[in-house]
Amino acid sequence: MDYERMIIRPPSEANSLLLPITIGCSHNKCTFCSTYLGVKFRIRPLEDIKRDIDKVAKNYSRSLRRVFLEDGDAIIAPQRRLVEVLKYLNQKFPNLERIGTYTTPQAVLIKSLDELKELHRLGLKIAYMGVETGDEELLKKINKGATYDQIVEAGRKITEAGITLSVTVILGLGGPEGSKNHALKTAKILSDIDPDFAGALTILLVSGTPLHKDWEEGKFTLISPFQSLAELKMIIENANFTDCFFTANHASNYLPIKARLPKQKAEVLKLINEVLESKDMSRLRPEFTRAL
Repeated sequence: MDYERMIIRPPSEANSLLLPITIGCSHNKCTFCSTYLGVKFRIRPLEDIKRDIDKVAKNYSRSLRRVFLEDGDAIIAPQRRLVEVLKYLNQKFPNLERIGTYTTPQAVLIKSLDELKELHRLGLKIAYMGVETGDEELLKKINKGATYDQIVEAGRKITEAGITLSVTVILGLGGPEGSKNHALKTAKILSDIDPDFAGALTILLVSGTPLHKDWEEGKFTLISPFQSLAELKMIIENANFTDCFFTANHASNYLPIKARLPKQKAEVLKLINEVLESKDMSRLRPEFTRAL
């Protein structure tokens, strides 16, 4: 398959067919994000999508098990087009087990619950949504385009439709001065959403983004590695999940963490506390190995 640009996908979709439904992100205004800089958002024609599916089906009709819908929020495509794509995927790949997608809160809120349930019946089993923070003022500052309540509503709507929900938050997004407020309110929004999966990334500045410009102008300060761990500790301590697989093992993180919460809460907090108390930099991922 020919891709127009760099394709990103969650680590858990490593073995999935990456199928572009949209190009870019319909919001594309978050101050920290460089993924779709300069990319004009558009929804691909149905015939082009089907042509891509046909190319793959020639050789992998029976073996393909997973498909991931690209780009930043494929779910925002018109319902009729998404339904047609999902039906075609099931027709061409009879052993298909799971379809996944990125989504924005805004895209989810456009869909009715019945529409989301329809997509689930057709194979949409998991959706990945960026939450970033629970701090209402910080959401405005990073230009998330959704409020605390809207993000919670979108997350709950996904799970109510039967779709597995995986969310991400970003350590350090509030800088040192907003660190505690960011961590505590992020713990609260995660509790209110109660996702199946949650991942914490650590902020990385990328040239060309508004946040990087703020840093250059002295308007934003990066947190230290141990401050990021303190944030992580506060989030895990204060978040209340029913049953969530929580990770902080992205390449951007200083201390790889993964745990089933609340079952392993005490265990993972013990590890974080040990590292915080030791102040031993050798226990952290070296700066030069961190990546987006």
